[in-house]
Amino acid sequence: MNKIFPSSLPPRVGRLKAGMAKQDVDVIISFKPENSFYFTGFNPIIYSHPVIAILTRDHDPIMLVHALRDDHGRASAWVPDIRLYGAWSTKVTMGPNWQDALASILGDLGVAAKTVGIEEEFISIQRLGQLRKALPDATFTDVSHLIDHCRLIKDPDEIAQARIAAKIADLGMDTAVETLAAGGTERDVAVASMHAMNRLWAENYPNVEVCDFGSLEGGVQNGLWTWVLSGPRMFFNCDNPTQRKPQRGEAASVLIWTIANGIHAENERTVAIGPLPEANKRAIDTILEIREEVDAIIRPGTPYRELFEKTREGLKKRGYGANIPGRIGHGIGLGAHEHSSLDANSPLVLEPGMIFTFEPNIRVPAVCATQISDTILITEAGREYLTRSAGGYLEV
Repeated sequence: MNKIFPSSLPPRVGRLKAGMAKQDVDVIISFKPENSFYFTGFNPIIYSHPVIAILTRDHDPIMLVHALRDDHGRASAWVPDIRLYGAWSTKVTMGPNWQDALASILGDLGVAAKTVGIEEEFISIQRLGQLRKALPDATFTDVSHLIDHCRLIKDPDEIAQARIAAKIADLGMDTAVETLAAGGTERDVAVASMHAMNRLWAENYPNVEVCDFGSLEGGVQNGLWTWVLSGPRMFFNCDNPTQRKPQRGEAASVLIWTIANGIHAENERTVAIGPLPEANKRAIDTILEIREEVDAIIRPGTPYRELFEKTREGLKKRGYGANIPGRIGHGIGLGAHEHSSLDANSPLVLEPGMIFTFEPNIRVPAVCATQISDTILITEAGREYLTRSAGGYLEV
């Protein structure tokens, strides 16, 4: 993983502490894999034992992990303060379970009986009960939105990883289009694309991990994904590629997610297999025109909803008023799909450091579909496309 030394904690730590002060939160205890990684730099891949990030307003982050994860955690995390719980061989720990260890740490920090921020969107009812039992005098408050808002602005180390993830995705897309041109099946295209991305990773990025965030029951060792949906399967949105061979006169969606040291990129293209029927061709041409119109206002200060409304206006003007999508993009970073959404109801405004996918699309049920997405960084001067593989009308 990309190491960050303790003397230079990333800006996100300061942003979250400022947010805690505004909301009168004394300590945050984070269990969600993406968030505990955000504040420690450690991803154990499988989360059968929780990794807990602890952050107070006047103390650097502390990581509490099971003794089983000790060696891996110390080799990966950028936090200097790592505490252990549980029992594993000769490891010396704070106690047999995370509840007792957590209560001890918060007691030493003087916050065990104060306002404790938790992720209500993530923790189970069972875990909430465990927390209430371990910290009987604490007042719990939800900080899910506070952390999500902090994650909207990417730090320099995160932007650097996003560029790597996007570069890998671009090669995956180029390879996918070439394999479609050679007449491959959905599965042929996916395998060739993922192989090319893995070769690029193996040969050029020795200090980059491509694992994704796992769960209590499994992990993701490799997050360089490509899947292909052709013909009527384009309406499935997400499915495992099959042995189906895209037919001449059909379109195929190539969808790619990549990850570099915890940060994702997305690259999606719609590829015509030979000349398309007029309805399909018109839909692709239309969405490409609308992308250019909306792209012109992607800059700091533009509200998310304005991007959506300009897309809606363009679709209605061209006769697709019945086919307005629910949104035209989403936040991306630690999650391939983060919570922020480019839709009509978003209160957010574009700021430098934000990364999101730009993917206005058309779906006419049973007739045609488009799926074109790029990963975009908002800069001080405007925007930067992180994914840069060939766009426009693609026909093979």
